[in-house]
Amino acid sequence: MSQKILLDKINIPGIKTYEVYRQNGGYASVEKALKTLTPDEVTEEVKKSGLRGRGGAGFPAGMKWSFIDKKSGKPRHLVCNADESEPGTFKDRFLMEYIPHLLIEGMITSSYALGANLSYIYIRGEYMWVFKILERAIAEAKAAGWLGKNILGSGYDLELHVHCGAGAYICGEETALIESLEGKRGNPRIKPPFPAVSGLWANPTVVNNVETIATVPWIVNNSGDDYAKIGIGRSTGTKLISASGHIKNPGVYEIELGLSVDEFMNSDEYLGGMSSSRPLKAFVPGGSSVPILPAELIFKTANGEDRLMTYESLSDGGFATGSMLGSGGFIVYNDTACVVRNTWNFARFYHHESCGQCTPCREGTGWLEKILWRIENGQGREEDIELLWSIQSKIEGNTICPLGDAASWPVAAAIRHFRDEFEYHVRFPEKIKNRDHFVAEPFSQVKHLVGGKVIV
Repeated sequence: MSQKILLDKINIPGIKTYEVYRQNGGYASVEKALKTLTPDEVTEEVKKSGLRGRGGAGFPAGMKWSFIDKKSGKPRHLVCNADESEPGTFKDRFLMEYIPHLLIEGMITSSYALGANLSYIYIRGEYMWVFKILERAIAEAKAAGWLGKNILGSGYDLELHVHCGAGAYICGEETALIESLEGKRGNPRIKPPFPAVSGLWANPTVVNNVETIATVPWIVNNSGDDYAKIGIGRSTGTKLISASGHIKNPGVYEIELGLSVDEFMNSDEYLGGMSSSRPLKAFVPGGSSVPILPAELIFKTANGEDRLMTYESLSDGGFATGSMLGSGGFIVYNDTACVVRNTWNFARFYHHESCGQCTPCREGTGWLEKILWRIENGQGREEDIELLWSIQSKIEGNTICPLGDAASWPVAAAIRHFRDEFEYHVRFPEKIKNRDHFVAEPFSQVKHLVGGKVIV
């Protein structure tokens, strides 16, 4: 069994309540930090840990903290990004729902390190029941003296609030989140200035993901060096994975980074293999925005090395033969899945969620959705495949925020690895009009019609 840092106490009866959480070592990191460590020493431990942002970007958390402007004299803020809206990702919701005080503890310890006296948890609008759980946990923590004025007699003050969004995926982008928190439309800001210099109300601000902040108590209670011993290379520590799709054991898993994709996929300790006798066709390792990979590139890299659950291994080969760990939304497809339909479904999501601020994204995402719908519904044209490729290439890298990239990467990867499936849809429209067209007749059995090798 791999080491558990975040989920080791998740199954303790009553762990959602303050009393049980406290009885099982809860808030020890706050005591240790406020009584024995300076804010800079807490930051240094996080730096030494090698902890990388768990929201998708993977930027070193301690380094991000060190960028915060401490010279301006302005108030500082920590904002927790709980706007978990990436299709295929549900691990933050799991943490907040079942062990909310872990996040509250992480917020207090991290806020102390940053010198923040007013911090926020920004949660997605659809998580209303989790919003209520967090409000209850904050009230319990405040009643016990962990929030408010002069915490533990240390002279440190902190007020913590949870703010509910209105259901916009774009508010997962840190500057759009800040705009929303200020009461404005959630449009991303042009950077620089970065939030660490001018964020919430133009004050220095750090925005971190739920999982990132929830990891801080363990690092402070033990040490950054101990955390860095877990994992492999620059992928240190553990990672929560949201696993779904055609697998026996879907759910949230905490893995040590460095575990092989093969073991994660097929061992009974984790996903338990495919849910039926249907063979593996493809997977998305990090949520809907990262490139999809075909079966032959899942367990091995293009160089023949074992594919590992790390930032580096999953991206090995670049987008030509690799993908990204992203937010850890691990989606598995068997051979009954239609890649064209899946790509259209993702494109439909990104078109709906585009804020409309940037022309390439506002217009391009709509074009991608329309063309993919056309192909999936038997109305595709030969030139549509090249048109899709052209459109996605003009969106990528040409927008204020990464939503444009998130919309273009899945389309590019689907064409790159499954172009023959797109050609099949265009050339044999009568065969794909049934929504479940690959259930009775998987593409592997008909790909010879477009020049591919038949797989029995």
